[in-house]
Amino acid sequence: MNRTDRLYALVEDLRAIAPRCRSARELAKRFEVSVRTIERDITALQESGVPIYAEAGRTGGYAIDKKMSLPPLNFTPAEAVAIAVALSQAGDQPFGRQARSALRKVVAAMPGPEGELARELARRVQLVSPPPEPGSEILPLGGEGISRAIEEALLRRRVLKLDYVDAKGALTSRDVEPGVYLGGRGGFWYLVAWCRMRDDVRVFRLDRIASATVTNERCPDRPLEGFATDVPEMIVRGTALD
Repeated sequence: MNRTDRLYALVEDLRAIAPRCRSARELAKRFEVSVRTIERDITALQESGVPIYAEAGRTGGYAIDKKMSLPPLNFTPAEAVAIAVALSQAGDQPFGRQARSALRKVVAAMPGPEGELARELARRVQLVSPPPEPGSEILPLGGEGISRAIEEALLRRRVLKLDYVDAKGALTSRDVEPGVYLGGRGGFWYLVAWCRMRDDVRVFRLDRIASATVTNERCPDRPLEGFATDVPEMIVRGTALD
C-alpha cells in the first residue's frame, strides 16, 4: 500500500470506530508499518485539516471527530446483493479493489441478522462466466501496479510517465496527462490522455503499458470534452454516482 492509499485508509479506519480511538501500535500492526510511520501519517493528516486528536492514557490513542463519522446506512439484504452482483466483475475494471472494499463496508454496517440474510441470499445468486480462450494471456488492465498508478494519477490529477508498446511492438517513453478511462467492446480498458511527446490526445491500451509512474507534477486543467475519441470499437458511457 502506498502512502496516499494508507492516508485514506487511516481516515476510514478511525471514522469506522469513532468516537472510540485506536493506538498507534494497533494502527501500525493493521497497516504493516512502523509506529513512527503511523505517527508521521497522523501528523500529516492533522496538518491537512483532518480533525484527528490524541487521547492520553493506557487505553488512549488516536480518534477522529465524530462529526466526520457517517450515520448507519440502512441497506436491505436485497440491495446489498444487488450491489454485489453489480460489482461481481469489478476485478476487471478500474478501481476494482476499492469496489470490493466498499462492498465489505456495506455488509459490515448492516445489523447482524440482516447481514446474515444478505450472505444467504448472495449464495443463491450465481453468475456464469465463459472460460478463457486457450493460450490467452491478455490482461485487460495490465499489471496491478500499472492500473494502481493510473487510478492514483486520475485521483490526484498528476502527470504519468509511461513506457508504452504500440501495435507494431515499438517501445516509447512518454509523459502524459491522464484524462479518461475507457472500456472497449473486446473487454480491454484504455487510457485517454494528453501525450506531451505527440502534443495531442492519444489512446493507450492498458495491457500494452509496460510501466507507469506517478510524478509529483499536477496536470494542467483541460476540458473533459477535449479527451473525446473516435476509436470505432469504443462504447462510451458515463459513470453516474446519482
